Amino acid sequence: MFHYAVRRVLWLVPTLLAMALVTFLVMHATPGSPLDPVAEGANPLSPEAQQNLAKAYGLDKPLHEQFAIFVVKAVQFDFGTSFVYKTRTVAEILVETFPVSLLLGGMALAVAVAGGLMLGILAAVNQNRGWDYVSVTLATFGVAVPNFVLAVFFIILFSFVIPLFPTGGWDSPRDWVLPTITLALGPMGVIARFTRASMLEVIRADYTRTARAKGLAERPVVFKHALKNALIPVVTLLGPMFAAVGTGSFFVESIFRVPGMGRFFVLSMTGRDYPMIMAVVLTYGVFLAIMNLAVDLLYGVLDPRIRY
Repeated sequence: MFHYAVRRVLWLVPTLLAMALVTFLVMHATPGSPLDPVAEGANPLSPEAQQNLAKAYGLDKPLHEQFAIFVVKAVQFDFGTSFVYKTRTVAEILVETFPVSLLLGGMALAVAVAGGLMLGILAAVNQNRGWDYVSVTLATFGVAVPNFVLAVFFIILFSFVIPLFPTGGWDSPRDWVLPTITLALGPMGVIARFTRASMLEVIRADYTRTARAKGLAERPVVFKHALKNALIPVVTLLGPMFAAVGTGSFFVESIFRVPGMGRFFVLSMTGRDYPMIMAVVLTYGVFLAIMNLAVDLLYGVLDPRIRY
């Protein structure tokens, strides 16, 4: 297992380089320029001013030199100054916003895992009965309704009709409730559907029938024998799912005024902020690779038969 983990970590380097290279080339091939003013109605810069800014930011160099400079500086965690937020470096923005997005994503994933497993187990144990229909309906609702629609609905319901939580902010734990639930419902529905399907397959397996034939009660059969084996497909989802919700959600963070990384990334995309976009892509890539490695290592914990 140790050698496998080392190989996976070493493969992280070429993977991140390829991801950064593709992103870099796509951004430069897109029409437009990061030196054009992004403010609506702003006067365009003169060609001389754009040339001076290009020289200052190193955009006048060939593409291969720009990419090489970026890689060298990225190793030192120096992503340069943001083109949009000209008074701040990209590293400062990431250090300030990534922990907020990570906390929100971590809480959302915890709620999604707890709720999804509960709904999936109830649906599988009570197949084609009331709890099954309720669980499937809730899971479908969480997947089908976009999170920005849920955010508006929750604000109207729990901030105006029933004033339990504030409409937004990030100053107290009460501010965290609505954005966490909003971000958690989609992943919770996916986890519930996968848990139900996997549990139904495991419940019909021979070793589950054997456990029942030995006289074990239903609870140990479900939670000790069936659930542990049914978790492997579900655990596969958790790596990319946590990477997705843990690096920021633009709609949820914008609606609830969460000072996370998602809104900076979208504004950087519209402003062609190359340093910010590249830094966020690399952050997401590292996070995704680490989560996938953690998932692969968890396989061996859940099923001792799995060896790399």
